[in-house]
Formats: sequence, structure tokens, C-alpha cells
Amino acid sequence: MPTTKSRPLKRSARKRQDTSVSPAFWTGRSSLGLRILQVPAFSKLPWLIHAFSTAPGGISHLENEKVLNLGFTGWDTRENVRENRRRFQTAAGAPDLPLITLKQFHSDVIHIFDSNPTDPCRGDASITNRPGLLLAIQTADCVPILLVDPKKRAIAAIHAGWRGTLARIAAKTIGKMQMHFGTNPRELLAAIGPSIGPCCYEVGTEVATQFLSQFPDAPGYFDEFRTGDEPNPIQWLNMMPPGHQPPPKGVLLDLRKANRSQLLAAGLRPRNIHTIDLCTACRPDLLFSYRKQGPLSGRLMSVIAIRR
Repeated sequence: MPTTKSRPLKRSARKRQDTSVSPAFWTGRSSLGLRILQVPAFSKLPWLIHAFSTAPGGISHLENEKVLNLGFTGWDTRENVRENRRRFQTAAGAPDLPLITLKQFHSDVIHIFDSNPTDPCRGDASITNRPGLLLAIQTADCVPILLVDPKKRAIAAIHAGWRGTLARIAAKTIGKMQMHFGTNPRELLAAIGPSIGPCCYEVGTEVATQFLSQFPDAPGYFDEFRTGDEPNPIQWLNMMPPGHQPPPKGVLLDLRKANRSQLLAAGLRPRNIHTIDLCTACRPDLLFSYRKQGPLSGRLMSVIAIRR
């Protein structure tokens, strides 16, 4: 299967290029009328299952199209979602594995699973070293991160919105893997799935202030260059006392870069971090975006499991 090199589809002309990030390679595979995304570094491990879903296909009806909605949303039926999940699991190569989802609430709560829970747990990351458990994360703009320790055969699935990123959920998940499985971060492989890109993710300056207070490299997460006569948000935040310009309404945040920085700080090697840098807001033909579609957005799913 040919490897596809992904490219940003929409980005400010003045946006700085992050030359420290190695090219992101990913593959797309069609199965049962669905298209799933994978990273070759994960696919090379014969004992591992992983997949990132896309929007086309499925049996849910949205704006006169059939889509693969994998979340229990208000506009879709539970029967549709269950059938979509069945089809996605089959396409991913895990038709018979129990699907372990979480009641996500933008936290830093991490669960360790030794068996299939009777009810979904509240949290935003899960880890296991037990074969046959399909860990799942749902997103519609936030960053999904899959981790695999090829030496200890341990895995993780992480949901990182801006609040989870601020709470360092990716770094804390790696810490849990070190504590419980003896994971060496230098051996870890990471896959960062489709999420809203720095081209489209505008947040308030209060969010930027929180990141700047927590992370030394946080200025690099934001687009400092604005067009026209708009003030520079980062410049405004750093001015003491407040400057002569009015505070801006927002700033563009590179959430993928912020999480990649956490993975590197936790000890991962740059070459072991693989990013599918498709922007959910730029690609409504392929992905779901709550920012773009609002309440009628579906949900994507990222899954990972150790084969039985």
C-alpha cells in the first residue's frame, strides 16, 4: 500500500514553519466502504491493532449523506451508532474485541484496564498491557494520541483538548505507563491523529495566558503574526504595564505542537512521533469538526489494541 505524505491544507501565509518536526507519514485504507487512517510504524507491529476513523460511509444520515458517526449525539440514533461502531471495528481488524470508551470531560484522569469494565469510566486517557481490549477515544477537533510500548507491549489512548493539554495529560499518561509497566519513554511510539489545526483553532487570550504560565516554550504554540491592523496577542500579553493597544479577541493555537512538545519533554525520540496533520475544520469531506459543524457534528474514533 503506498504511503501518503500529508500536507497542511490551510495555513496563514505568515505562519512560522516548525522545522523541528519531521515529515508526517500516514496511510489510508478502504474497507467495507469505510476509510481508515493508520501510521506505518504502528502497522509494522504484527501484534498491534490501531485505526483512526473518518466521516464517510456508515449508516447515519447527516445533510443528505451517509456518515460514520461513532458517538452518541443528539441528532443520531443509538442503533445507528452501534452499527457504525460494529462496521468500524470490523474494518480496523477488531470485530470481536470489547470496545472500551470513556465518558470524556477534558480532564487529566487516566484509567488502567485489566478487563472490560461493566460501565464506561469518566476520564480522558486509558492504558493497558492486556491483549484483547480495544481502547477508544472520541474526538471532533481535539487531539487523539495513541501510544505503544513495543518492548513491554503496553498501549494507551489519549484525548487531549486544550484543557487536557494544559493539564499535561499526555505526559501523565506516559508517567503511568512507566509506573505500571516499566515503560522506557525512549522506546515509545506515538501517533497523533487528525485534529483541528493551527490554521483554524482560535482561542481567547485567557487560554494563551494559562499556557504561557505553564510551559516555557508556549509562545511557539501560538501564531504571533496577525494580518492587517490587528494587535499581536502574545506581544500584548507580555507588555507590562498593559500597552496602548486594546486586547485582541483571540489567537491561533497549535494544539498538535503543544502535545508533541509534551511527548518530547517526557522522553520520546522525535523520530518516534508520527502526526496525521489533517485539519478537521479544513476537511469536512473527510472528518468531523465541532467548530465547523456545531451540534450536527459527528464523532471520530481512534482505537488501539493488543491482539489476543
